[in-house]
Amino acid sequence: MVKITGEYQGGLHCAATHEPSGNTLATDAPKDNQGRGEAFSPTDLVATAFATCVVTTMALAARKHGVELGAFRYAVTKEMSTDAPRRIARIALQVWLPAEAGKLPPDTLERAAHACPVHRSLAPEVEKVIEFHRSPT
Repeated sequence: MVKITGEYQGGLHCAATHEPSGNTLATDAPKDNQGRGEAFSPTDLVATAFATCVVTTMALAARKHGVELGAFRYAVTKEMSTDAPRRIARIALQVWLPAEAGKLPPDTLERAAHACPVHRSLAPEVEKVIEFHRSPT
């Protein structure tokens, strides 16, 4: 179990602390929902959690095959619904795989990506797209 504590600070701002590490983060409502957009919005954190969970799960799968992926890039976009109720409609992730990915059996990383806990936890109504870009071998 992990405990996260926080405080609503007024003005649509929140602060949260990850108790095991002491790391903190701030949130703000987005500009399109009465906020100032000065920090991650709560739904931005969902998209961030999706992206970081996917790449972490991929790295864990690679380790099971004795491959360390090293550093690689990703980019995630989040789209909100245009109808009520307000919700995340689509999360699209692009992942640029490092050359080390070529040492793995085909589809190992793709299968791992779709099995990450956040991917599995999001409602089926949320469109989840993952696009992989492979380094030339």
